[in-house]
Amino acid sequence: MLPHLRGRPLTLRRFPDGIGRPGWFQKHPGEHFPDSIRTERVPRRGGGTDDYVVCEDAETLAYLANQGTLEFHVWLSTVDAPERPDRLVLDLDPPEGTPVAELRAVARCIRDQYERVGLTAFVQATGGRGFHVLAPLDAKSDTETVLELSRALADRVADADPGRLTTAQRKDKRGDRIFLDANRNGYAQTFVAPYSLRARPGAAAVTPLDWRELGGADPAGWAPTKEKRRLARKEDPWRNLNQHAASAEAALKQLT
Repeated sequence: MLPHLRGRPLTLRRFPDGIGRPGWFQKHPGEHFPDSIRTERVPRRGGGTDDYVVCEDAETLAYLANQGTLEFHVWLSTVDAPERPDRLVLDLDPPEGTPVAELRAVARCIRDQYERVGLTAFVQATGGRGFHVLAPLDAKSDTETVLELSRALADRVADADPGRLTTAQRKDKRGDRIFLDANRNGYAQTFVAPYSLRARPGAAAVTPLDWRELGGADPAGWAPTKEKRRLARKEDPWRNLNQHAASAEAALKQLT
């Protein structure tokens, strides 16, 4: 989990009384956090700054877990370059009852569209209802370019299958279609980090997958015990993510 957290502003979702009781999202470090916890000041759109926790090591991760942090949500950029995302992600948000086979097919469609514009696609089970399809970027394009690209990619995929897919923001416009969410690519937006647990019954883990595994994967199919067994025999499928970083600007030109 640590390589996917390092250098990134964190939003913590804390459940100190367990997931059966109400929790909350915490964007900014508490006053009681010890000095050993790294915090960084990040510019706020419209002026000013905000402080965020940055998890660099196992000790910090253990401390945050002991504070009841179950979910770890990360920015798509780093504290050193918050306006230059090095990740692009589309989130599949299905209505209740959507067959998992349908979600897998849509994830592959997104992968194919990424590849057409020179991006390398990576997939993870979110521990919830859907999948994330992510592409690593070279951090040379600004947030607006990456957001424009992500929305254009989502529109292109949805336009090819409008009966099954939508990019409509309003839920009442979606019907029973799968929502392709590109909004996580905006400034200060987050996605749930690989290997985070989820605040749902069973506390499934977010799980990066090889594409060949997708055919047998369920979005919420990785309980902590199953995840532990998996990682004892398998390396992280996203370990070489940064080696595939591509240009968002070049991808946008290819697309348009």
